[in-house]
Amino acid sequence: MADLSPPLGGASGRGTLQESTDSTASPPEPRPGGPSRSEAAAWPQAPSRGAPFNAPFHRQAFAAIDLGTNNCRLLIARPQGEHFLVIDAFSRVVRLGEGLAQTGRLSQEAMDRALGALQICADKLKRRNVHLARSVATEACRRAVNGEEFIERVRAETGILLDIISAQEEARLAVMGCHLLLEAGDGPAMIFDIGGGSTELVLVETRAGEVPMIHDWHSVPWGVVSLTETCGAEPLDEAGRTGRYARMRELVRESLAPFADRAADSLVRNPTAHPLRLLGTSGTVTTLASLHLQLPQYDRQAVDGLIVVTEQMRSLSRNLALMSQPQRQAQPCIGRERADLVVAGCAILETIFDLWPATRLGVADRGIREGILRSLMASGDAGERTRAALRQMKRASHE
Repeated sequence: MADLSPPLGGASGRGTLQESTDSTASPPEPRPGGPSRSEAAAWPQAPSRGAPFNAPFHRQAFAAIDLGTNNCRLLIARPQGEHFLVIDAFSRVVRLGEGLAQTGRLSQEAMDRALGALQICADKLKRRNVHLARSVATEACRRAVNGEEFIERVRAETGILLDIISAQEEARLAVMGCHLLLEAGDGPAMIFDIGGGSTELVLVETRAGEVPMIHDWHSVPWGVVSLTETCGAEPLDEAGRTGRYARMRELVRESLAPFADRAADSLVRNPTAHPLRLLGTSGTVTTLASLHLQLPQYDRQAVDGLIVVTEQMRSLSRNLALMSQPQRQAQPCIGRERADLVVAGCAILETIFDLWPATRLGVADRGIREGILRSLMASGDAGERTRAALRQMKRASHE
């Protein structure tokens, strides 16, 4: 069989991901304990020009679906002041990209699993009377030769029209969804999203009261699923597991090397007294944060907004990589669904630490879905204000 594993290159770009929404609100300072209950209920979103949402706009429901290589996620929310209130959510591990690295195709079983989850999403959209929604598919559908065929099947069977977004758009949405959780301060930051089929990294610069300015971005085709499958079955002995983990890290390092060089040049050209900050959004980062906190089960309130010492996350990564799969399954917040994939996530995370040393890591349990919602609501608010202005003009013309 031909080797269809991901290439060592990656998509990238400079200065093309500036957010399209305006925001004058400065990011809140993350706290070690995570956001409060009220903050968790109203996940941040940036309205256009900072204007509050007006009736009937505030009663409308918006939705975002993110079909990734490993998970299918839905978020439904209503505008609430300068934030939004989540009224429904759904997440299921579907492993859409299972076997993709070897065959280049989405398997029938994987598509069936994803369709089952998407049907649940479609039912929720109807029940919640969603005003506006956007549904996106990422790396698995980008790479699969039958990706478009699957998209058409989803439309026919569920009514959901999935948009296969580029790696650039995926990175932009992730930044829009989570940048408010960057550790407080000005200067450079690296925001990254470790997905199932790819990893996106964005180099930004933050200034108080402004949306982050994006200097550069990069996407590599290594996520927890693609890297796991490319490196083969996990050895039973510790020496074999150590060697496999080292191979994973080397593959990721080779792919990230061009971006690391560019980022280093950018940091030299734009010197600052502030150290580089890291913010990660992914199942890998949130799982490790849960282990760090010794949570008996996953708790988003405790994890989202957490700031962790990177060396502690590195130590957790190495310990997990050396464990057998049954040992990892027994760990709280990992279980059977993540036990085989978390090692690849750890390898990606450690490599990011190597290339961009930072003393602390910000943890975000938010990303693409929140970025979509922010975009939809900002556009909807702008449209509502435009329609209000037109109505006012018509009334004035009749007076």
